[in-house]
Amino acid sequence: MTTAETQTTPDFAAIKTKQCAAWSSGDYSRIGSTLQLTGEELAEALALPPRARVLDVAAGNGNISLALARRFCDVTSSDYSDALLARGRQRAEAEGFELDSRLADAEDLPFADGEYAAVVSTFGVMFAPNQDAAAAELQRVCASGGKIGLANWTPASFIGELFRVIGKHVAPPAGVQSPARWGDSEWLQERFGAQAADIRIERKSFTFRYPSPQYFVDYFREFYGPVEKAFAALSEDARPALEADILELVARFDIAKDGTMNVPSEYVEVVISKR
Repeated sequence: MTTAETQTTPDFAAIKTKQCAAWSSGDYSRIGSTLQLTGEELAEALALPPRARVLDVAAGNGNISLALARRFCDVTSSDYSDALLARGRQRAEAEGFELDSRLADAEDLPFADGEYAAVVSTFGVMFAPNQDAAAAELQRVCASGGKIGLANWTPASFIGELFRVIGKHVAPPAGVQSPARWGDSEWLQERFGAQAADIRIERKSFTFRYPSPQYFVDYFREFYGPVEKAFAALSEDARPALEADILELVARFDIAKDGTMNVPSEYVEVVISKR
């Protein structure tokens, strides 16, 4: 390996260790639970039969896991953060559902080839730093004739822009591509087309509704790990600039006229039928 290659090849293991710490900080379940609608809609789009074996990758606090459990699927909820999995288990227990909860790296899943009738992820696997490895793993553990279901923020979405704003203040790891590539139709076709009998990509919108823009910033700063870590990485003098840029971003997308926050964020709902 040349010196240039050594410098540009990301240390994925180190990156994932930091990522896991970020997602485990704050309390992502306070954010994730507000996105439940997207899991329910993806579950409907997949239309899986009862008792179908399903793997949720980078499950977080279990939105799509719970949506599919409500439809009597046999769900394995996996994530590299046990703190997030614990939240998913608590939600399942409160509603009287069973989830098989497993610690797992999305880039190296501890499951057999073709083990699951469906493999799903809502705003989760898109954050894996080695995107090619993660995409390959989703396809490997999905059975022939099975389905892969995804919900991913698009590059031009509010959340896609939020990560771009954060990146201006706290540089992302060298060599790691934007998670929003998972919301690009061409990229999805390139990564999944060879093994797909059909790929359905539908552009949808989720609306972030908060009492005010400032409330949103404070809430994400407290509970959303990547934002919390971004502010923590900056000096006290530099933090107001990040806050101002996030508020400016909110203002660009906000359609509320009464001082509250009503921000639509585009995402793609993806259903891949594997050959």
